[in-house]
Amino acid sequence: MSIRRSYTFRRGDYAVGVRDEVLNAGSQPWQGYVYRQLDRVPAIVKKTGPMSAEGYSFQGAVWYDGEYDRRKYDDFVDDGPLDRTVTGGWVAMLQHHFFAAWIPQADQASLFVLDSGDGRYGIESRGPSFNVAAGGTAVTDARLWVGPKLVEGIKAQGVKGLDRAVDYSRFDVFAALANGLFWLLEKIHNLVGNWGWAIIGLVVIIKLALFPLSSAQYKSMARMRKFQPRIQQLKERYGDDRQKFQQAMMELYKKEKINPVGGCLPMLVQMPIFLALYWTLLESVELRHAPWILWIQDLTARDPYFVLPIINAAVMWATQKLTPATGMDPMQQKMMQFMPLVFGVMFAFFPAGLVLYWVTNGSLGLLQQWWMTKRYAEAPAKA
Repeated sequence: MSIRRSYTFRRGDYAVGVRDEVLNAGSQPWQGYVYRQLDRVPAIVKKTGPMSAEGYSFQGAVWYDGEYDRRKYDDFVDDGPLDRTVTGGWVAMLQHHFFAAWIPQADQASLFVLDSGDGRYGIESRGPSFNVAAGGTAVTDARLWVGPKLVEGIKAQGVKGLDRAVDYSRFDVFAALANGLFWLLEKIHNLVGNWGWAIIGLVVIIKLALFPLSSAQYKSMARMRKFQPRIQQLKERYGDDRQKFQQAMMELYKKEKINPVGGCLPMLVQMPIFLALYWTLLESVELRHAPWILWIQDLTARDPYFVLPIINAAVMWATQKLTPATGMDPMQQKMMQFMPLVFGVMFAFFPAGLVLYWVTNGSLGLLQQWWMTKRYAEAPAKA
């Protein structure tokens, strides 16, 4: 018996070709199977803050058997075994920005298995199995990806589902939305040549696309701001009688044709897009160590001088001043006044690229809200 294993390395390609050739020169048949494993001792993740991108990214095993699935290290045992025979799938171990994957030959079946013990965690692809007759041969090919989650490089492999290794979400719809946003982000980057400006351009395009929704939101808020003096008079008239105050306020809304939830519904529609963009920026290795301008030399690291978080807090404060606090009691108003400070501290630990997104989005929103307020709430409505 002789087994020859050949490795093929290609310049600029993180997928290593692995070929196993079995030659049975004996007089008896031989049986066996190829054993491919990814084995890992999980690294201790050093969190650089309460919202560390490294800490919030997925760490563990994933596989594709027609559908994408994954298993965190902590759930290896509790969620039961994985014993599944698959043709045309793949197995991988993920961490933030990088992964390793075995991609077996597409037309050969193999058994996917999870294994753990003594602080080690692994996922295996056992197979295909061979029955090699005397004087016969058998060949099996596979690819071993070891490297960053570069979208273009992964797509170039032509392997179904492998793009899910860029783990935006375990949910297909949300992952598809994030993939679409990254595609647009990459196209903008190809034009401007800088990931920081590409983020700003992406936010501008999203804002333009959602302009009808956000206009309805800010228009509703502006009209409510216009009638704040009358609402304040109602509060003073009914004092602590919350029920009568609410009834009088709803009558005012009905009379003036104000939709009290008009500012909320557009925001709910936009939230999935903004969350998908958040995870797109968090997961994309293309932004790793990418500079923007001046002091921002790594969009995946926090702002070293906290300039962007301070600007973000200032934008939130200004937006808050333009936002009507209709029907809000004094205690809630005081709590809301601290929100820009709270978010300013929290965003101080965010990657600079994410804060740049929030600053751009918030600044454009502030500008739009200011214009709508000026247009629809020039003078307070009198009682």
